[in-house]
Amino acid sequence: MYAIVDIGGKQFKVAQDQSIYVPKLEGETGASVSFDQVLLVDNNGKVDVGTPQVKGAKVSGKILEHVKSEKVLVFKKKRRKGYKNLNGHRQDFTRIQIEEITSK
Repeated sequence: MYAIVDIGGKQFKVAQDQSIYVPKLEGETGASVSFDQVLLVDNNGKVDVGTPQVKGAKVSGKILEHVKSEKVLVFKKKRRKGYKNLNGHRQDFTRIQIEEITSK
């Protein structure tokens, strides 16, 4: 059984007991979260497609940790002008464990 869920404006294919990284969510480590924007549910070959969401479907999980991605360097330069600029960025993520997928 799997589902496609909209979390933080991005779509994720999730299955039970799966661990995924999503954009940072509010909540403490160990807190439970639930997502009701389920776009598709596949239950052993029986597929429910939402218009745009599946009514009554819900995905619940638990927050495992809050982490940052590796640093991405942004370097800008204009040749022969003496202009150089170096910036770095680390995106915040939340690692969640999918515990249960329920449909109608």
